[in-house]
Amino acid sequence: MENWIVAVDDEAFSLTSVKQILSEENMKVSCLRSGSNLLKFMEKNSPDLLLLDIMMPEMDGFETYEKLRALEDSLGKSHIPVIFLTAENDSEVEQKGLMAGASDFVKKPFNREILLQRIHNTIANSKTIESLTEEATLDKLTGFLNKASGTKRAAKLCQEKDGRLMILDLDSFKLVNDLYGHEMGDKVLRAFAKIAAQNITGQDLVSRIGGDEFMAFVEHAGKKDVELLAGKLNERLRQEAVLLMGEDFDIPLGVSVGGACVSDEMRDYDTLFSYADQALYTVKQNGKHGGRVYEKSADLVIANEVDPEKELARIEKIFDERNESDGALFLGQDAFTYVYRYIVRFQKRYGGDALKLLFILSGLPEQKPEELADAAESFSRLIQSNFRRSDVIMQSKTNEFFLFLPELSKENATKVIKRVLSDWEALPEHGDVKVTYVMKSV
Repeated sequence: MENWIVAVDDEAFSLTSVKQILSEENMKVSCLRSGSNLLKFMEKNSPDLLLLDIMMPEMDGFETYEKLRALEDSLGKSHIPVIFLTAENDSEVEQKGLMAGASDFVKKPFNREILLQRIHNTIANSKTIESLTEEATLDKLTGFLNKASGTKRAAKLCQEKDGRLMILDLDSFKLVNDLYGHEMGDKVLRAFAKIAAQNITGQDLVSRIGGDEFMAFVEHAGKKDVELLAGKLNERLRQEAVLLMGEDFDIPLGVSVGGACVSDEMRDYDTLFSYADQALYTVKQNGKHGGRVYEKSADLVIANEVDPEKELARIEKIFDERNESDGALFLGQDAFTYVYRYIVRFQKRYGGDALKLLFILSGLPEQKPEELADAAESFSRLIQSNFRRSDVIMQSKTNEFFLFLPELSKENATKVIKRVLSDWEALPEHGDVKVTYVMKSV
């Protein structure tokens, strides 16, 4: 069926006429005889459009319309477009309906072409508005509500329901962007969004309120639920990170969650958000990768009470979570630029040698980009394993790798390069891909 139309009229003849016209156009039609029947029907259904008669006994079309909108708002549903049906030729009645928010009017008895055209126009306009509204309210990267829409929805939930308002912040996410590039950072955010959606479901809310910061409202959640949720998110995020960036992924990526109790004792959104933020700060100060619910006495952190020795140990602990991988350091372009400039400045000031090395892969036609990408991936692993931990690598193009080699002579570099080329020739996946290089002293 193309569209689902609900017709509401106390006259059986009108309903029969509407159903016949619309059914011939392959539309699904449901017929109701009163406004009260419509309200019950709409509690569990979401048609594309309503045809609502104005002159009905007990509850006329205008009263039905007002109660319908109130019902939709209470259920958190979008407003279904309404076309009023009337046998009156009264401009005041028509003006009243349009001012109330109706999409259009159709006069009875029906003119087939006019009825169909107005239904098609109304549904098309409704879908356009829905699309524009969705674009304005959703975060394009994650599919969650954006900050403005999420805040509005969370404030409403805090007024109406008990539960936990939470802030979810990704730990060490900036390192992903710095070391792997922003494209990989976006992949991590999408992966986290998928994980969060799987673990925060139903009528609960998740929205993105910053680059790597999210907000959630979970109904009927307790203190332990926040801690359990943080554990699940951290476990799954680590698994996804390894799938995306490989087994040697060594960034302490994780999730810290701060929550606040929403109940009759406190329903003000701004206050609850500040409580959740304080709880989040406490998690961040105690090793990250966990969850905590705000407790007034416990989360009052006084800056001058921090022990410098303990604070240094805490920071060391965070960075000690990173397991150094063997081989050279593979960086995204932004991070590589900072490292490169820093080492050059350091060596100009204190002395020392360094080399710049560019590898170029060639031999495959442009019509085989996937084969070239596979070959480049194999070659990247090869050079990463052959060069030192103090060396840094950047993939400047699919087929180009730029290396910066501090404190390495040309003689020793040449030995490593010969080993790389020999190992590459021995690999079955190298195929017709040739490797050339150019080297230059800094």
